[in-house]
Amino acid sequence: MDILSAFGLSASAGLNAYIPLMVIALIAKFFPNLLHLAEPWDVMTSWWIIGLLIVLSAVEFFADKVPAVNHINDIIQTVVRPVAGAIAFAASADVLTEVHPVLSLAAGLLVAGGVHAVKAAAVRPAITATTGGAGNVPVSILEDVISTVLSILAVVIPVLVAVLAIVLTSLFVYWLYRRAERRRERQQV
Repeated sequence: MDILSAFGLSASAGLNAYIPLMVIALIAKFFPNLLHLAEPWDVMTSWWIIGLLIVLSAVEFFADKVPAVNHINDIIQTVVRPVAGAIAFAASADVLTEVHPVLSLAAGLLVAGGVHAVKAAAVRPAITATTGGAGNVPVSILEDVISTVLSILAVVIPVLVAVLAIVLTSLFVYWLYRRAERRRERQQV
């Protein structure tokens, strides 16, 4: 289960760097039976770290809602989100004793980086182009909600997160397949 939580939390970090870290910190602080952080990750339950994560979450929340600033924020987050995903994966996996820490950090980095890359390079530019930028704020709010819900579910019900990931990936692959089929049909006409 820990590995499923780790994948869910690192994917969530690809949408918002600080929400999954804050969820990890708060759940580990108030519900240690749900999530126990081993050293050195137990430092995340410090009130200083929790306060810092709250401030950083607020900064990212508002920066992502302001036109032009959101593009600068996405550039900065291109580095921050994969690192946050690596930390979320390693801190929550509780596999540091079973899997080499570098592998655990790399997995989180790749998952969060992949989610962020799709969001920043494909989804957000398409939304900006099709809505003239008007859709960016609602989509950003939706990303924050998804990141929060996914982070909580990844800790509380990790199997559900795995099933959701499989279903969403399957739908995305199906959508790509149908799109390619339609292109092929248009080219034959």
